[in-house]
Amino acid sequence: MKLFEFSKKYPDELSCRLEFKAQRESAGIKCKKCGNTSHYWKKSREQWECKKCAHRTTLRSGTVMENSKLPFLDWFMAMHLLTATKKSFSAKEIQRQLGRKRYEPVWAMLHKIRAIMGLREDEYMLYGESELDDGNFETVSIKSKTEKRKRGRGSQKQTTVLVAAESFPVTSDVPIAIGKNKKYAKNRKLRFIKMKVINSFKKELTKTIVNDMIATKSKILTDGSNSYNDLKQDYNHISEVFKKDEASKKLPWVHTSISNAKRLLLDVHHRIDEDFLQNYLNEYTYKLNRRYFDDIFGRLLTISTQYRWNWLGERYG
Repeated sequence: MKLFEFSKKYPDELSCRLEFKAQRESAGIKCKKCGNTSHYWKKSREQWECKKCAHRTTLRSGTVMENSKLPFLDWFMAMHLLTATKKSFSAKEIQRQLGRKRYEPVWAMLHKIRAIMGLREDEYMLYGESELDDGNFETVSIKSKTEKRKRGRGSQKQTTVLVAAESFPVTSDVPIAIGKNKKYAKNRKLRFIKMKVINSFKKELTKTIVNDMIATKSKILTDGSNSYNDLKQDYNHISEVFKKDEASKKLPWVHTSISNAKRLLLDVHHRIDEDFLQNYLNEYTYKLNRRYFDDIFGRLLTISTQYRWNWLGERYG
C-alpha cells in the first residue's frame, strides 16, 4: 500500500477503529470468562458483551494494542511505515512522523509489533533443503560493563544468531542470473529464512532449536562444526568442511541474509540491546519471507488482532 492509498483509506481515528473492529469480528470474538463466541456490540462503550455471561470485551483486549493508550491511527501508521519499505524505521523517526512528545510509548509500540511478527513466523516450518549456519551480531549489554571482556565467539559485544534458509539448487528450469549482473549470481534459489537468538552453541541446544525451525526428515546443509552432529538423528544432514572464502558459495543465502541483516540494523538503529535483538530480526524475516506478497500491511493488521504481544519472544539457552 502506497502512502496516498493509506491516507485515503484511513484518514482519521474513526476509520481505523471501524477497520480494527471488522478485523476482530471476522476472526471471531471469544469470551475470556466462559468461552462463548456469541456477542452483542455495545456501541456506546465500544465493547462486545457476551450473550451468555454478559462479560465484556474491549476493542483492544487480547490484541497487540492491549493496555496501550496510543490512538488506533498511530498504530496503523506505524504498521504501514514498517511494511511500506524493504528497510525499517527507528523509533525516533516514527516518533517524529507521528508528532509524539514522548519516546517510550512509540518505542514500546514498535517492539510489540515486531514481537507479533515473530509469533506469526513461529507457526511455520522450513521444508525441503535448508542451509544452516550461525552469525554474530554486534549488540550492547549491561553485563558487559561489569564482566571481563572476551574475544571471538562468546564476546559480550556480540550475540549469536542461528540462521536457517530454505533454498533449492538452480537448474535449467530456473535461471541463475540475477538481473543483468551474472558475476554475483548464486547457485541456489531462496524461499524462506528463520533467525533465532541463542545463548549457547552446544549441540543439544542446537538440535532443539533446529527442530522448531525445520521439519524433520528435511535435508540440511552445514559446515563442519561439531554443534550440528546431533542433527543426523532427525534429518538428512550433509556436513562439509570448507574454507572461509568458500562459505558464500556453499551456503550462499545464509551468509547473504546475515550480511544484509547486519547492514540494515547498523544503518537504521546504530545501537541494539541484546535483549531486543530477536524482535529486530523478527521484522527482518517477516518482511523478507513476504517479499512477493501484495498486501503485507493487511496481513500484519490481521495478526495484530489475533496475537497479544510477547516482549522478548522465545529466547533459547
